[in-house]
Amino acid sequence: MGQTTSTTSSPLPETLITQLPYSFNEQHHHDYTSEIPDECLAIIFQTLSSGDRKRCSLVCRRWLAVEGQSRHRLSLNASTEIAAHLPSIFTRFDSITKLALRCDRKSVSINDDELTLISLRCHNLTRLKLRGCREISDLGMLALAKNCKSLRKFSCGSCMFGAKGMNALLNNCSTLEELSVKRLRGINDGFAAEPIGPGIVTTSLKSITLKELYNGQCFGPLIIGSKNLKSLKILRCLGDWDRLLEEMTRRKSCLTEIHLERLQVSDLGLMAISKCSDLEIFHLVKAPDCSNDGISAIADNCKLLRKVHIDGWRTNRIGDEALISIAKSSVNLVELVLIGVNPSSVSLMALSANCQKLERLALCGSETIGDPEIMCIAAKCTALKKLCIKSCRLTDSGIEAFALGCPNLVKIKVKKCRGVTSEVGDWLRARRVLLTVNLDADEIEPEAIDASTSDGGANEDGVEFPPIVSSGGNVLVVAGVDAPSTSNGIRSSNKSRFNLLPVRTLVACAFRRLSNGNGCSNDRAYESTE
Repeated sequence: MGQTTSTTSSPLPETLITQLPYSFNEQHHHDYTSEIPDECLAIIFQTLSSGDRKRCSLVCRRWLAVEGQSRHRLSLNASTEIAAHLPSIFTRFDSITKLALRCDRKSVSINDDELTLISLRCHNLTRLKLRGCREISDLGMLALAKNCKSLRKFSCGSCMFGAKGMNALLNNCSTLEELSVKRLRGINDGFAAEPIGPGIVTTSLKSITLKELYNGQCFGPLIIGSKNLKSLKILRCLGDWDRLLEEMTRRKSCLTEIHLERLQVSDLGLMAISKCSDLEIFHLVKAPDCSNDGISAIADNCKLLRKVHIDGWRTNRIGDEALISIAKSSVNLVELVLIGVNPSSVSLMALSANCQKLERLALCGSETIGDPEIMCIAAKCTALKKLCIKSCRLTDSGIEAFALGCPNLVKIKVKKCRGVTSEVGDWLRARRVLLTVNLDADEIEPEAIDASTSDGGANEDGVEFPPIVSSGGNVLVVAGVDAPSTSNGIRSSNKSRFNLLPVRTLVACAFRRLSNGNGCSNDRAYESTE
């Protein structure tokens, strides 16, 4: 008969127990974290990632309570399935100040009742993002505005409430500082829509961003009435904006940042902007009616410019004259991005000589920039730290100039310059070991061009924007996507194809075939210098 092995462990020797500071039993059950005050435990949790916080909350009831009470930021999937769990969620997380509610377009979002419940539980809410919450109407926004009057930042995208809901927010939240509105469906009722603003935020509002709106002009009273507005971004919004810009600048303006992207705006609007003497950051992207005159007016009158981005869309209406004006007046310029602009060595020489603080430079899609112009930059721009060159007539000789030029350069990126080989990259790295050199000389297939420089990309739900035609009649945009253009600004003959394809197919397929080595997208072109 075999002996059965005993599963009972033998006790520790008495001599070993007497040598330990505590008995084995006491040491095993003592919780040292109980000595940490809740306030200190909360600070520890705030240094952890979201995943680690979730895992820590499962350790014990105390950690669960402290983690919930110390969490100030929360992001929820705002589909209707979460409605039943909202009371328990906001019972645990009762100190939320920053909330994001997102619902994908295939799901049904929370409605007015759920938003009202959230607003009652989050009285201290200071930041709110709504994305794809299509079931929220003006009534829900009214409840939110009355219950969360401490809001400082509000952002919405692809929502269905209208002007009444937006006005409710502006009439109740006196501390609102930042407002971002993207694809607000409820105001697409034609030009007879109810005006929005200014409400009681005339002195508090500092930033307004409008993206992809059919009837963005209804925000005119808000823009004009915001006395302390610092940042204005109008991106891909239909309608003529010259008149609104002129009205906005009739009084003294505090604007320091203006972004205009794919708008119907001309030199009249730019000359109105030139009255903003405090302007420091100016972006102009794909505005075919703007020319040297408008840019020169801004450069001559806005002496504090630090960052300038210009996408000339290869219309040849913005060139040396505008750049020379920038060079003469913008001595504080630290960042310059030129896309679809054809400068000559004359303007580049002026920029190199006068803009001694220039640290970041991007030159993209230019047919006039070659080795001599790049050598000029290498010799003159001594403060330059980051350089991006894309789709220019550059060869290895131009890159070799940076072996000794631009002593402060830390990063150079060269893309889609067919005359540049991988060998010159290795050669430059060997001579400047601290310089980051990024070349795509080995890539064969060109990248697909992005459909939009805004963060939204293609239009949600396949909604197509009506064609935008410049007053000159020589530039056409269909469905919010720009067709490849030639150097004289005339569109290619593929317009019929653009009209037949849906937006998402357009981005994924048509541009991949139609793009060539000279294509250049605004947001991708300058990604290396950020």
